Amino acid sequence: MSNFFIHESSYIDNNVTIGENTKIWHFSHILSNTVIGDNCSFGQNCVVGPNVSIGNNVKVQNNISIYEGVEVEDDVFIGPSVVFTNVINPRSFIIRKHEFKKTLLKKGVSIGANATIVCGNTLGQYAFVGAGTVVTKDVPNFAVVVGNPSRQIGWVSKAGHRLKFNANHLALCPETGEQYQLKDKMVFDL
Repeated sequence: MSNFFIHESSYIDNNVTIGENTKIWHFSHILSNTVIGDNCSFGQNCVVGPNVSIGNNVKVQNNISIYEGVEVEDDVFIGPSVVFTNVINPRSFIIRKHEFKKTLLKKGVSIGANATIVCGNTLGQYAFVGAGTVVTKDVPNFAVVVGNPSRQIGWVSKAGHRLKFNANHLALCPETGEQYQLKDKMVFDL
């Protein structure tokens, strides 16, 4: 017996793996050879796959298509109507499936509503992409990016709070007390 929920209006193709306690809501379609981890949630009107890997504890809000070439690690949040691409120069009259560029969302990434993630980029661990942002290049671990094109405006903790570094390049998360270090334009949790 399966221990996941699929709304009756959704379609699941053959050769799909869905983890325990995952919920797939209204009008969604999961295409073949897609693997979805445990404790995930897909809002209404989502399309995933084919050949996509989704980690555990991932929240995908409404109106999102996650195409082949996108890989999502654990604990990722994808806000409503986020857009992913998988080809740099699409044309309706030219088939470019052999040109799909990989997009990687590393553990703990959060992406705000209506952001666009251009293919071929990696969003680092616990990075935070503001609503409406257009990501055109890699985003470092713990970075906050906003705008079109995206630009970095700071750093966040695992819990999503802005980090303020002292003269020793150390910062504390105001919620958890976890310590972070800024070194060589990169942030590390200690």
